[in-house]
This record gives sequence, structure tokens and C-alpha cells, in this order.
Amino acid sequence: MARSSRRIGGRFVALVRADLPGVRAGFIALLISSVGSLVTGVTLGSITGTLEALPGLIVLIPAAIGMRGNVFGALGSRLGTQIHAGTFRWSNRVDTEAGQNAAAAMASSVVVAAVLAVLAEVVSVAFGHGPTISVLDFMVVSVVAACLSAVVVLAITVAVAVFCARRDLDLDNVSAPIVTAAGDMVTLPSLFLATYLLGFPVLTPLLAAASIALAVGVFAVALRTRGLPILRRVVLESLPVLVAAGIVDLVAGMTIERRLDAFITYPALLVLVPGFLEDSGALGSILSARISTRLHLGTLGDGRPRLRNAVEDVMLVGAYALPVFTSLGLSATLAAHLLGRPGPGWAAMLGVALLAGVLATTAAVLVGFHAAVATYRFGLDPDNHGIPIVSSSLDLLGVLSLILAIVALGLT
Repeated sequence: MARSSRRIGGRFVALVRADLPGVRAGFIALLISSVGSLVTGVTLGSITGTLEALPGLIVLIPAAIGMRGNVFGALGSRLGTQIHAGTFRWSNRVDTEAGQNAAAAMASSVVVAAVLAVLAEVVSVAFGHGPTISVLDFMVVSVVAACLSAVVVLAITVAVAVFCARRDLDLDNVSAPIVTAAGDMVTLPSLFLATYLLGFPVLTPLLAAASIALAVGVFAVALRTRGLPILRRVVLESLPVLVAAGIVDLVAGMTIERRLDAFITYPALLVLVPGFLEDSGALGSILSARISTRLHLGTLGDGRPRLRNAVEDVMLVGAYALPVFTSLGLSATLAAHLLGRPGPGWAAMLGVALLAGVLATTAAVLVGFHAAVATYRFGLDPDNHGIPIVSSSLDLLGVLSLILAIVALGLT
């Protein structure tokens, strides 16, 4: 046992030494992600009036935020595979491989946003949420926010990919944290801005109709495009899993809604939520992206891929997790204190972050590995399916981990 542990430790050290710049870049990206998520947490804590005035909106928020990470995290994973294979070449032309992937991400964002608007109303009614904003209101907020945020997150994703390709860094370690942070920081303000379009007797229904028409039109164009096979394939492969991921995120939003009393008692916990979900999803997405690349390159071992063949990757995720969740708990406490948001104290906040972090990291490893492997076995591209499955699953499992930690520490 001791000899086996030393051998595994030696392999992990060799992995870190072989790609020290990439490992360091991944850690820095996660810290940047945590800092960026505090902005999202502060924003969420500052729009409680809007959440009260528009019942049901909080159900849509995790799904809308998560979808940006799902769509563009998958794009980053695909670009990362191209970089590893030596085929990545960025061009503004849509008919190139990278251009088709980018166009597919934009198309998926609009189509899924429209679907989420309908599902948000369905989930709210099905779970007995009570009175909510109308499905037309959901449609306007979801699609307009998607259009505003997708352009920004696409630019960031492409810029990160080009930077990593030029600096010979591993995009799999960097893309997920940066993209999820960008998605969080951009999507929530976009949702808030879109709420100003609600409540107009004529304008709001017209915008809802235009949003539906845009989503249907984009989907039809993606399906009918003969000269862009990658765009068509990515959209067709991605939409089912993105919709399923969206449903899981909506359930996560409903879970938060049902435990809102704890977050109202200690608003500092609300500041912690976006960063915790973002970091949990980023850790799982890093593992999924690394496993996806190894599956494509055939370096995960002969025959049936097993978790023990990826022990170094799992250890890397664990090495990332401890400092990330520690810094998140302390920084969320500091941010809440500076903003005057009541909290349970720094020790309790740190305890919640670490206990929930252990639970969420365990889930991230299991979901991240098996999602990539399962999609690969079914003949699907894990770059298209791994990150959406991981991100949405970790949103729900992350929420449950947080709630379990809050209950375990007696904060409810």
C-alpha cells in the first residue's frame, strides 16, 4: 500500500513537473474565477428587490448562468482538443473548423435560452412555486440576456484559446474556470437589464414574439446548412444534452428558492453561492476536458477506461480544490462584511465552504470522469457533452452540498 501510494505520488509530481506552466495557469484561472464570482455574488445580493418583484426569476438564474458555461465551456473543450491535435487555426470565416464551432455555440445559446424560458414556467408550476411571471416575461428575459452575454463570452473564449495556443499552455486547465467566470459575471447583469423590458403592454409581447422567431429561425438555419457540417453536427448533438442540463439547473434554482430563508437570515451565504457553484463546475469541467482530450488521443490506457488510470488528473483536481474553496470562503466573508451583509461569522463561512467543497469535489470527480467516458463509449463527442453534463450536475449537487453543509453546521 505504501509503495503504491509513493508510486502514485511520484506520477503526480511527474505530471506537475511536465506541465508546470499549464498547472500554474489552471490554478491562477480558478482564483480569477473565484474573484470574478464574488462580483456575481454581490450582484445577486443587490437585486433582492427585483427577485421579490418578479417571483420565479430566481428559478431561471442558475440555468441561464449555467448555460453560458455549458455552451462556451464545451466550445473551449473542443478548441482545446484542436490545440492538442495541432489543428487549431483561428479565423473570422464561418466556414473554417473554429468558425463553425463558434457559430454553433452562438446558435445553441439562443435556441436553448428560448427553451429554458418555457421550462422555467413549467418547473415553477410543477413544483408548486406559486404565482410567477408569465412565460412571455421569461422568454424576453432569457433570450435577450442570452444574446447580450453570448457575444461577450464568445470573445473571451476565443481570446483565451488563442492565448493558450500561442503560449503553449493547456487550454483544458484554463478554459473552464475563465469561461464560467465570464459567463457568471456577464449573464446576471444581462438578466437584470432585460427585466427592464418587462411590464409594457405592447413592447413586452412583441419582444417575446421576436425572441421566439429568432430562436426558431436560428435552429432552422443550423439544420439546413449543408456547407457547414460541423456547425450542424454540434448543434444537433449539443441541444438534447443542453436542454437536459437546463432542466437540472432549473431544479437547482427551485432548490435554492425552497431554502431561501437560510440565505435571507444570512445574506453573506448568498454571496457565496455563485462562486461555489462556479468553482465546483469548473473543477469537474477541468477533469472532464482532460479526460476528453486523453480519450481522443488514446492516452487513457488500453481497453476500458477506468478511474484509476486517471489518478493523476484526479489528484490535480484535489490539489486545486483545497486552496480554491478556502480562499472562496474567506473572500466571500470579507466581501459580505464590506457590503454590510449579515453573516454567521468567518469561521462558519469557512466551514461551510470547506465541508461543502469536499462533497462537491467528490461529485465533480465522479461526474466529470464518467460523463466523458460514457459519452465517448456511445460514439458521441465528449467535448460536446462532458462539460454540459458536469456543469449542470454540479450546479444541483453543489446546491445540495451547500445546503447539507449549512444544515450540518446548524445555520438553519
